[in-house]
Amino acid sequence: MTEATEDFLQTTRTSYDTIARDYADRYPSGLVHPLDRSVVMAFAELARGTAPVADLGSGPGYVTALLHEQGVPAFGVDLSPAMVALAREAHPGLRFRTGSMTSLDVPAGSLGGLLALYSTIHVPDARLPGVFAGFHRALAPGAPALLAFQTPKPGESLPRLHLAERFTHRIALDYYWRSPEQVTSLLAEAGLALVATVRREPFGEETRPRAFVLARKA
Repeated sequence: MTEATEDFLQTTRTSYDTIARDYADRYPSGLVHPLDRSVVMAFAELARGTAPVADLGSGPGYVTALLHEQGVPAFGVDLSPAMVALAREAHPGLRFRTGSMTSLDVPAGSLGGLLALYSTIHVPDARLPGVFAGFHRALAPGAPALLAFQTPKPGESLPRLHLAERFTHRIALDYYWRSPEQVTSLLAEAGLALVATVRREPFGEETRPRAFVLARKA
């Protein structure tokens, strides 16, 4: 692991440890729009089976819990120990562990699916191909992967946003805005074939459009 990767992981971990409780209180459910829930339900239908499903960047654990309610054997992985602690507190019957999507600690071909909802947004561009290659290694043949992320506004040329404060706390978080086409292309290079893309406009307090990309291991 390079020094740059270590810095990115450390600053992201520390930032979310700092804001974990405020984040969970502010966003008791991450699926704020009916369309968001519909996409996750479609993923659940495709992933339902006996193989475990990984929720990468699981945060307070609400999506992991939703999948479990749908009969999907899901577990959560998050970089932040504070987020993992909150998820375990809220959902004591489910599995959550500290880890990074940059080095998935699962056997090759063992996952029946994976989600990365608003978590790849913190991965630098140079690291994303390696992350997607890891997704491909971990997934069983035919298994689905669902990604959600903020995407640039029409005409917007801001590919990266640095946030130094949130919920009155000092943090150091980088956000990378990507188009569905960019993400789809990188997934294809990693051997993950496109199933569908969904793009919706900002809703409520949101300031940027949202995109969902559903792919599968060929």
